Amino acid sequence: MLRELFPNVVIEDLVTATKETFYMTGISVLGTLILGIILGLLLFLTDQKGKTYKTMNFIVATVVNVFRAIPFIILILLLFPFTDWLMGTIRGPKAALPALIIGAAPFYARMVEIALKEVDKGVIEAAKAMGAKTSHVVYKVLLPESMPALISGITVTAISLISYTAMAGAIGAGGLGDLAYRKGFQKWDFDVVLACTILIVIIVFIFQFIGDFLSKKIDKR
Repeated sequence: MLRELFPNVVIEDLVTATKETFYMTGISVLGTLILGIILGLLLFLTDQKGKTYKTMNFIVATVVNVFRAIPFIILILLLFPFTDWLMGTIRGPKAALPALIIGAAPFYARMVEIALKEVDKGVIEAAKAMGAKTSHVVYKVLLPESMPALISGITVTAISLISYTAMAGAIGAGGLGDLAYRKGFQKWDFDVVLACTILIVIIVFIFQFIGDFLSKKIDKR
């Protein structure tokens, strides 16, 4: 039955492409989580009165806004020299990682900033009144209190990253997007495109389920 529906699909190619998509998504989600939280914290902590803070906030916000504004497919092309220098290649799943992380981290950083701003200011002021340093406020108050929102945000970002991996595949990054384009669309074998699409949808559901589960587990409200 499946062979009749997908006559041009090679299972080995599909398995390899799925592994590459999971690899690109998993590593880029981790990188985006780290870089996005750092940028989000900088946006939140520098959003204060004072010339130094406002200058820093302007610089960080400008960087975030610029990279958010660049379409992902163009960002990949712009980062080719940097990717080649960092990874030693511009093809394959590994080569897609810099563009995936740099493209998604600014988007997530804004989510982090919003999540931090929703933390009860009374809790923050109470921690400061007890003599807590900024680092303690960050690790003991801000991040724990905003964790459910941070997880929801990275879940949304992860799903966007899955779409990004499909676009990156169109220029040789590997994964299901590459398989769908190279062995599906270019050869006019749309059963391959359909098979890749179904698997991408399944991967999205997996990440959404994990994100929802973790968010509900951590949310104590």
